[in-house]
Amino acid sequence: MGTSQTAPAQNVAFRGVTSLHVMGVLCGLAAGVWLGAAEAPTKLVNAGFSPFAISLCMVAGVFTARWTFPTLLKGTTYVFADLMAKKHLIVWAILAGGLWAVANTLTVFAIRDVGLATAFPLWNTNSLIGLLWGRVLFRELEGAGFRNTIKVVFGAVLIVVSAIMLGFSTIHGSGVRAPHAVHGLIAAAGASLMWGTMYVPYRKAYLSGMNPLSFVTAFTVGELGMMFALTWTLDGGAHSSVFQLVHSQHLLFWLFLGGFVWVVGDLFQQFAAKYLGIGRGIPLSNTNQLWGLAWGALVFGELATADRAHKILVISGSVIMILGALAISTAVASSREHLSNNAALERECDRYGLDYWEVLSAQSGDEFGARDERRRWWDVMIVLAAVGVFIWLGSRAIVPPIFIDIRWLAVLTAVLVLALLGGGWALWRNTRFS
Repeated sequence: MGTSQTAPAQNVAFRGVTSLHVMGVLCGLAAGVWLGAAEAPTKLVNAGFSPFAISLCMVAGVFTARWTFPTLLKGTTYVFADLMAKKHLIVWAILAGGLWAVANTLTVFAIRDVGLATAFPLWNTNSLIGLLWGRVLFRELEGAGFRNTIKVVFGAVLIVVSAIMLGFSTIHGSGVRAPHAVHGLIAAAGASLMWGTMYVPYRKAYLSGMNPLSFVTAFTVGELGMMFALTWTLDGGAHSSVFQLVHSQHLLFWLFLGGFVWVVGDLFQQFAAKYLGIGRGIPLSNTNQLWGLAWGALVFGELATADRAHKILVISGSVIMILGALAISTAVASSREHLSNNAALERECDRYGLDYWEVLSAQSGDEFGARDERRRWWDVMIVLAAVGVFIWLGSRAIVPPIFIDIRWLAVLTAVLVLALLGGGWALWRNTRFS
């Protein structure tokens, strides 16, 4: 399959490369905005519920939203046709969901022990893990050239340095020192490892031409199943505090809302990984640390009692991490890199018996009208059921008894809406969400 297809493949793959790169960047930035807001509801861990209970209820919201968006945007007929065409990826999607559930639970422990503003940047070192797997398994950055290689290496070093700074500030900062800071740091590091490895199934799926909306539909099975297993085995089984939380309906809405927000961000991240690769798309979406810091510090006042040295370390570490992520994400792929990516695509097609031209077209977002996207009556029922769940929970919700700055809440919510409109418009205009 190799040499005879290289020139035509180059023509197809390079068509609209610039517009796809810009779209991928927009998706990565939108992912950062939404992922940064998703962990705010886990502040409820302070209400006495275990991290497992918080994470399980949040994943229930994720499950609801993950089925709703693909159904709304493409329809279940399209989604299941895509899954059946690449059955081998269903197992990978379930594995990715399991890794996500473990990582999400670890983030709740991290937030409890070191706070949202500091935990966010620490677990975002997952970009280093993603870079490693992308290079080793999928030949990303092969043929990148000296300039792009320097950008990637320099960005990775900046991310590590910023993580060390933030970890040091957590342990030694006199203003907001946490009694279990070391445990929080370990939990954040574990989340980073899990999430960094989770991107391997992502990349396999998109090298095979699968639509991100189809991938996340199977993804939900792994994440919800893993969370049930973790909660039952590690959180007391039938005595888990999740059963108390289920009866606290005034709190469930906020966790379901957190899951909903996470799904929006994750979908943007999936498209960024598809069109930029995990080596570039994931660091770009990891600008969510900036938005996580904004929610923690501005809305919840996490740094209100911190001393000057602590604030300088947190802010400096955050800025350095952003610079590192930007250095990696602005290393625009060269023609030699595209050829290397095409070789990895050919390898996946050979291994699983996929149609090369169909996969290449799908990977470029050129899927207009290729599958039936008609909505069935059950599609309408799925969307209505999800909306009904949120309305029912919302009608019973009360504002948690924690400090919330309403003015900053309104500002950051407006940013969420703008990011959704900008990223959604770019995807619709270029690929019709393919």
